[in-house]
Amino acid sequence: MTTRAQDDDVNDSDARRVATENCVLLTQVGSTVHGVGVNDQDDRDELGICVEPPEYVIGLRRFEQYEQRTQPQGVRSGPGDLDRVVYSLRKWTRLAVQGNPSILIPLFVPITDVVYATSLGVDLRADPSWLLSRQAGLRFLGYLDSQRRKLRGERGTRLHRPELIERYGFDTKFAYHMVRLGLQGVELLRTGRLTLPMPEPDRSWLRALRVGEHTLAEALTRAEELEHELRRLVNSPTLSSLRDRPDHAVVNEFLVRSYESHWWEESRYEHDDE
Repeated sequence: MTTRAQDDDVNDSDARRVATENCVLLTQVGSTVHGVGVNDQDDRDELGICVEPPEYVIGLRRFEQYEQRTQPQGVRSGPGDLDRVVYSLRKWTRLAVQGNPSILIPLFVPITDVVYATSLGVDLRADPSWLLSRQAGLRFLGYLDSQRRKLRGERGTRLHRPELIERYGFDTKFAYHMVRLGLQGVELLRTGRLTLPMPEPDRSWLRALRVGEHTLAEALTRAEELEHELRRLVNSPTLSSLRDRPDHAVVNEFLVRSYESHWWEESRYEHDDE
């Protein structure tokens, strides 16, 4: 099992302790959650959130995220492998407010895919609307375009799955992610929610794409159509259920309240144990 802290002033052992002992939400993410896994070919992806102790917020030390992988760094995960990343609540919230697609997934997974949740984790999932704005659509557009560039093998990107290219003529996983991001971006801006597993008929269409039953041209055409609709939603307040921009005052209030409450609870438990 490979572990890695993302912060130079925190060693792996300390980072693992912070991530484990202060976790408030841990859920499964990835293709299985989306409902488009293929014949047990996928690894298990998990995403967690923790509230780091005061010395990592007020003091000089910093904790932003901790990664745990079955495979060594640089080795692609395979069936049965675990890829887990735990973010600090501050970093997760910052990315969620920006609309990072992967970061938002734990808010919408079915309860059966929730591995662990404290009362704060439950509250986060209860009503994500305060985090969301139409600006999230720009992130979905950016990640859609990134997958498209990888799919085309454009400069600055590398193709990591030659076995898919040999079998189907193109990297069907990049193609699947490209179309999925378009579909989910459109749904989020229209409704303020993500349906997981993804609803039919899109789920079956994406699964068919993963196994080469749709052509590269079909995938690119569908992505272009979704991109156009997503741009329309980003620029049309009457068409989207989301606010124009994040309410940073509300976000700041949430973070201060959450950290103070968590630290107070931890302090109370420590005193009770004395």
